[in-house]
Amino acid sequence: MCDVIKSLNSLSLSLQLVAQGQFRVLKLPLGFIKALEWLFAIFAFSTCGSYSGMFRVKVECKNRTESNLNIEVEFEYPFRLHQVYFDAPTCNKGETERCFLVGDYSSSAEFFVTIGVFAFLYATAALSIYVFFYEKYKENNKGPLIDLGVTAVFAFMWLVSSAAWAKGLSDVKTATDPDEVITLISACREEGEGHSCREVHDPVMSGLNTSVAFGFINLILWVGNLWFVFKETGIIAPFMRAPPPQDKSAAPDAYGQQGAYEQDPYASNQGGYQPDYNQVIHPHRDYGQQGYGQQGAPTSFSNQM
Repeated sequence: MCDVIKSLNSLSLSLQLVAQGQFRVLKLPLGFIKALEWLFAIFAFSTCGSYSGMFRVKVECKNRTESNLNIEVEFEYPFRLHQVYFDAPTCNKGETERCFLVGDYSSSAEFFVTIGVFAFLYATAALSIYVFFYEKYKENNKGPLIDLGVTAVFAFMWLVSSAAWAKGLSDVKTATDPDEVITLISACREEGEGHSCREVHDPVMSGLNTSVAFGFINLILWVGNLWFVFKETGIIAPFMRAPPPQDKSAAPDAYGQQGAYEQDPYASNQGGYQPDYNQVIHPHRDYGQQGYGQQGAPTSFSNQM
């Protein structure tokens, strides 16, 4: 019963964290590219670290009873090929010899896988911080600055590890080429004695080729993400501000000065005749006598004469 209660409490805590998470940051380039880095880091170290391959050769001796037509050689990560061996007939009285492959390419392979694992762990931690602690991440720009430094380091590490593993893979292909392995068998170096050696099955290297491709894809992702992390630091903010608006107050001042000297010609007439619309007109009033009488003009024609 106690175990059930503990599991329910942990589930409720997980649901609360999910509910409080800001998953919208995954839609932004910062979070989306980080999610791609997380995914392709898994592809990179898994395709290399989980590889195992094999090839077959056959040795036909002059005495067919001593032949071995199915010599199978298996190899795998971390490609310490000098520890891989197989038994081949010497075509001499039924004896066999133990042959070892050539080369140790574990350093480049393990370095590549290590960078992939650490990149996966950092991408997981960064995504968790983006989703659940994004505000604290941007506080005082400490989070973006640390993120920028770590991203730059991983971008460089992906370049070095991918290039080293690409060279190591080329050497692995050469060391596991059946035509090259045949030269390690003493009976195959004596084909003039009636012996013959041929390859039966080549190793499949498509998985390792894919791991190198994923390595360089991770390099592109981490280098591209540098710009978006750099923008979060705010260092470029002062250079991204819009230029201040130009001072265009001179034009309105000039217009105002011009208006001070040029008055509206109709402005003087605005205080002139203003009819009184409230005046009552009486039809029986003598407007002639009223008008001229007020001005002192003659009231009749006889008086004027």
